[in-house]
Amino acid sequence: MSNPSTAAVAGLPVGRSLFYLVVAGVAWGTAGAAASLVFEASDLGPLALSFWRCLGGLLLLAGALALRGRRAARTAAVGARPEPRRRRLRRILATGTCLTVFQSAYFAAVEQTGLAVGTVVTLGAGPVLIALGARFILGERLGRGGLFAVAGALTGLAVLVLGGGSGTVRPPGVLLALVSAAGYAAVTLITRRLGRDGTGPDPLSTTMWTFVVGAVGLLPPALAEGLVPHTAEPLRVLVLLVYVAAVPTALAYALYFAGAAVVRAATVSVIMLLEPVSAAVLAVAALNERLTSATVAGTVLLLAAVAGLAWQETRPAARGRGAVDALT
Repeated sequence: MSNPSTAAVAGLPVGRSLFYLVVAGVAWGTAGAAASLVFEASDLGPLALSFWRCLGGLLLLAGALALRGRRAARTAAVGARPEPRRRRLRRILATGTCLTVFQSAYFAAVEQTGLAVGTVVTLGAGPVLIALGARFILGERLGRGGLFAVAGALTGLAVLVLGGGSGTVRPPGVLLALVSAAGYAAVTLITRRLGRDGTGPDPLSTTMWTFVVGAVGLLPPALAEGLVPHTAEPLRVLVLLVYVAAVPTALAYALYFAGAAVVRAATVSVIMLLEPVSAAVLAVAALNERLTSATVAGTVLLLAAVAGLAWQETRPAARGRGAVDALT
């Protein structure tokens, strides 16, 4: 279980960390709509888009770090112990590689088995893998309430995404989606473990170097796919690429790494399920898609699960650890 000392070590209170994760999840949900608009207006492929997303994100974060200054970057994580150089290098390579696997395998899964099934398997397997990893690697226990919340969130995800009955299950796509989920789970567990032991790194620096690894890894397949888009609307495509790099990438991942260092890993994974909720709301409000009963039901279930876990997460800070352990 998380406790007050965890938040103190990472330099963020639990409530603010939860807020950061909610904003990150909502921002991630806008990436799909923006990507769809890019695909409509140009011939840019998913791997090339991922490359430009990483490259744009790291350039924006590099600028933010330069403006903030080296001294502020070193002291951003209040009370954190300095991270050894070799450990920092291993962390950057591991996080960047896992994040690249997560994004690339997800796009490949969507191509193989469709958006609905690819999304459900990736985002649905993520909380399960993270909960298992958190239990056996980090010693974090969800308790009965947490297990019910995770089950409710997964049910809501399935209803929300598969409610239209358009899913087509293809085994290669499902396998790729599971690989994607494993990459996502690894990123979350690495971030949480570092936050717990007091060596939590600066979120902006972590995110920037993660994007460096991602951009390097994605460059060869992006070149093979076609790096420069051909379009009759270059300004529109440029604006969309800048948005993808700025909001659901640089901003969202910096907030994600900051919040995930403080909040329990399983709670993080459920809050990130706000991504399909955000995408569904945006599709109805901005893209004129039909509001269905499945969309409403799935959204309600997911929001209820997120609210329940957020409430449970703040209990240690308010009542002490003993009250939480009584539930486990």
